[in-house]
Amino acid sequence: MTQRGRKQVVLAIIALCLVATLMRPAVSAVGPLIDRISGDTGIPLALLGSLSTVVLITWAIVSPFAHGFGRRLGLGGAVLAAMGLLAVGAIVRSLPGSTAWLWIGTALIGVALAIGNVLLPAVIKRDFPLRVPLMMGVYSALLGGAGAVASGLAVPIAGLTGDDAGAGWRISLLITGAVVAPLALVMWWQVSRREMRAMRAASAVPATRLGIWRDPVAWQVAGYMGVQSTTFYVLVTWLATMSVDTGRGAVLAGVDVMVYQIFSLVGSLTVVFVMRGRGARITPAALPALGILSIIGLMIWPDAIGVWVVPLGVFSGISLGVSLTLMADRARDHSTSSALSGMSQSVGYAIAAVGPALFGGIQALTGSWTVPLIILLVTMSLQGLFGIFAARDRFVLDPR
Repeated sequence: MTQRGRKQVVLAIIALCLVATLMRPAVSAVGPLIDRISGDTGIPLALLGSLSTVVLITWAIVSPFAHGFGRRLGLGGAVLAAMGLLAVGAIVRSLPGSTAWLWIGTALIGVALAIGNVLLPAVIKRDFPLRVPLMMGVYSALLGGAGAVASGLAVPIAGLTGDDAGAGWRISLLITGAVVAPLALVMWWQVSRREMRAMRAASAVPATRLGIWRDPVAWQVAGYMGVQSTTFYVLVTWLATMSVDTGRGAVLAGVDVMVYQIFSLVGSLTVVFVMRGRGARITPAALPALGILSIIGLMIWPDAIGVWVVPLGVFSGISLGVSLTLMADRARDHSTSSALSGMSQSVGYAIAAVGPALFGGIQALTGSWTVPLIILLVTMSLQGLFGIFAARDRFVLDPR
């Protein structure tokens, strides 16, 4: 590889890492602040739990169109536009005044993240075809790491404004959600500008892969994506509240969410090892056992939530990395990977969208965390079932 070629690869990795750090904080920082937002706005906690649902529903609606968006602007141009929209959404969500800004900004963030979620695995498949598990692990680790930092810093940043609770959570969401955006946009534009010029000059656009919606392998990957996402977004939304209910303070509860996501990062970094050789066949199906044992432990000994967030984080991190790897490995090229990513994330997030609101609603109805946690046990069991089929060495859109 020439020096110029190595430089381009390094810049591409840096740009990917910066964009990855934007993909979780705008969502993960909400959970630790949910009590402050409720106290300032008067919105009930159960309804605020629907903020995560808004994001997930947006992902379910927008994801099928992200593939076409990427074909028209190129993968680089589409991701650049999405990250710009994410920055706008973070600003709108933090505007004072009407609580409508909170919901509108959240929806804009959801649209931006839907496009990024779909297209970034395809970017990795295209730019790092021989290092897919490694780069998926790095990418998903950065998702978890940035989300963890945002969760841990959300309450302390909000507290810097003193008694002004409204300004506190708004400033916190803005800083955690968009502080890296300017640098990420500049770097991504730097590595994508040639592709964007080429797309503007191109006269033809490849055909849409509609057959992906009729492919059984695609549905298996989509099911796996849906159930693992349900677990993550339920936990990242409600872990802080569960922690407070055990008698821990708000700051320590935010730290619990941070620890959960730090160990999610650790789990993500192991994907390159667990998805190697025979592990690629075994891991998707066997992995949920770790999550199931952790939830059972949490039900038996809830006061040790600070301990249980560790294995739960590892489980979530590996699950995300495995999901993203399946989107690449079950496709023969990056264009098919983009189509599979759009389809599976649309279906997956439609499934996951039910989770946080259902979890919070059942807890409010029963006054206990036991029944909601049983739902997570069922979800994890389904993940193992989908993993049996999705891990088979088959490709989407191949003749059967």
